[in-house]
Amino acid sequence: MYSRSSEHVHFERDCEAVMVPQGETVTLPAGSYGYITQALGGSYTVFVEGNLFRIAGKDGDAIGKEPPPALELPENASDEEVEKLVWQQLRTCFDPEIPFNIVDLGLVYEVDLKHLDDGRREVDIKMTLTAPGCGMGEILVDDVRSKLEMIPTVAEADVELVFDPPWGRHMMSEAARLETGML
Repeated sequence: MYSRSSEHVHFERDCEAVMVPQGETVTLPAGSYGYITQALGGSYTVFVEGNLFRIAGKDGDAIGKEPPPALELPENASDEEVEKLVWQQLRTCFDPEIPFNIVDLGLVYEVDLKHLDDGRREVDIKMTLTAPGCGMGEILVDDVRSKLEMIPTVAEADVELVFDPPWGRHMMSEAARLETGML
């Protein structure tokens, strides 16, 4: 949470935020002060008045941060190139309370690309949560969906939460297990 090394921020405008871990959307008013506790994947977890809030990258300007750059793909990108960018985007999705992306946490079970009639693509994702009752579940699903729909040629991302098989720490990457002490 907050530490002496946390970056101090001042909200320059009203900003939509999501309460962590409740998942409730609120508006933090201009003039609020807080501290960035996590800045990963283009979004920010901010400690304000005793609560944690997630600020989307697109709203980074409210706390003096640059929005993430637009994604680029070559014209006539292959499915392999698109899938590579899908996995890259999935690695920018973080639980606001855990400093690891959802891929390294082992939360992504399946990625499937489909071609639509108009030449664009649909991405179908099956993913899980570390705990079925996680209050941030829908927020993570929305984060995955919105980041995948930023990819050129992707018209739609369908993200399904599944709980079979149940998540376990053995699904984490070795680096994530090592970092969290869950070897």
